[in-house]
Amino acid sequence: MLRCLWPLLLVLSASAVSAETLRIGFGTNKPPYVFEGENRGLEFDIVAAALREAGYHMEVRHAPMERLHLALRRGELDAIATTNPRSGIEAHYSATYIHYHNQAVALSSRGYRINSIAELGRYSISSFQRSRYLLGGEFQAMADANPRYREEALQINRNRLLYSGRVDVVIGDPRILRFFNSRVADQVDVTQPLTFYLLFAPTPYSVGFRQPLQRDRFDQGLQAIRDSGEYLQIERRYADYR
Repeated sequence: MLRCLWPLLLVLSASAVSAETLRIGFGTNKPPYVFEGENRGLEFDIVAAALREAGYHMEVRHAPMERLHLALRRGELDAIATTNPRSGIEAHYSATYIHYHNQAVALSSRGYRINSIAELGRYSISSFQRSRYLLGGEFQAMADANPRYREEALQINRNRLLYSGRVDVVIGDPRILRFFNSRVADQVDVTQPLTFYLLFAPTPYSVGFRQPLQRDRFDQGLQAIRDSGEYLQIERRYADYR
């Protein structure tokens, strides 16, 4: 009898999983990775596709990264994107699904010579939330010792601070920085030349889940979209954002 019922139980189990909706947290607007309120972006599309392949529906929540990590810890979210095991938050982390190419950026007119992460300690800095954890131990040590280090929830604020000269250096992905130039061009002079300091290796990002089974299924879905070529198609969709 059990032998006859077993296939039916498997089908019912798969149907239950496919119907499950996960509350996924994404950060605030950071094109081309996440277009807040538009349900699209390079990073957004990859996560959505992997979850779809895993049989999950996605309910999206946007908030600053500090708030997302707190919501995950409280159980108000099932998972958050754009994080990794260095984040300081206990979670079940997926395989890497994307890399950001974070750099230190300053006005060329300042003439700074910055050859190491430690040398950033000489300057006032605006970075993205939780970067003090996500960018590695050397960066965290610099941030902790630098009284002029700050983290901003909104990328657009870093553009304003940089071009107005109110901070010496900003930390972020150049593609996000360039996108927001058009949004602040009426407030600051975005034609000023910039110098990019290649101090960081590409930053790997995972999805942090509360449940290991959901993480495992996401990883399977991620591998499936890589194997099918869908991952590459998503990358090509945003190739113009350079």
